[in-house]
Amino acid sequence: MPTFSAPDGTLLAYRVTGDGDPLVCLPGGPTDSAYLGDLGGLSAHRRLVLLDPRGTGRSAIPEDVASYRCDRLVDDVEALREHLGLPRMDLLGHSAGTNIATQYAARHPRRVGRLVLVGPSTRAVGIEITGETRRELVRLREDEPWFPAAYAALEAITEGTGDDREAVAPFFHGRWDAAARKHHAASRPGNEEAVTLFAAEGAFHPEATRAALATCEAPVLLLTGEFDVNSPPRPTAEFAGLFPDATLVVQPGAGHHPWLDDPGRFVAATTAFLGQRLRGVESRGIRPRGALPS
Repeated sequence: MPTFSAPDGTLLAYRVTGDGDPLVCLPGGPTDSAYLGDLGGLSAHRRLVLLDPRGTGRSAIPEDVASYRCDRLVDDVEALREHLGLPRMDLLGHSAGTNIATQYAARHPRRVGRLVLVGPSTRAVGIEITGETRRELVRLREDEPWFPAAYAALEAITEGTGDDREAVAPFFHGRWDAAARKHHAASRPGNEEAVTLFAAEGAFHPEATRAALATCEAPVLLLTGEFDVNSPPRPTAEFAGLFPDATLVVQPGAGHHPWLDDPGRFVAATTAFLGQRLRGVESRGIRPRGALPS
């Protein structure tokens, strides 16, 4: 795997797969980027540059563990851009990685060509996702055989009486089948310290970030699954409203990993946006603000 040095000297690794123009990808977790795979076949259209955040995958553990904090990881992304020699880059983030991508766009707006936020977290912009919003969403799946146990675990987490994250895993997938179980096992973070310190005090500056995003000229795609309990459609639509030029796509039948639930639909929506042909994409709840270039 190729490597580069972060500003503090930490050696960071990244994967490269596919052909075409580069698309820098930031995984959630923070965890090894391997779980992203080729994003459902997106690598057939773009050259994916998948960063392993510090302390995960093949990237080194930093001397200063405080550098696991989300806002400080923005510097690693900028170092990767410089290493790749890209004046501007298209950037994709998934889950917790969207917090890094969002803060990167706020801090370096002229370095972003197009921004794709998949299953976006709203922590960086201070949008609250209530327990009732999550309950309302998961009740759509009450006919699933695993629902009673998963719902009881979600209630306990919401009320602060339990913390069985494994039991709620089915809610993160459009289908809780063998492929989803395998993917879930492979995507678990392996560095708990990195996960814990990611959201340490000072990691997020919602008011400043929102103000910066209001002037960000980069086109933005926010893509979430119809059943994504982590990133429900309604808060994601509110997130889209923070950008001058944003489009919301809700992928039917998908959970938090839409490229796994329906690769064809995910790749079609993403490549259409990256290729500036959004009007031909079948979407639900599209909310453009300002016209996309044709």
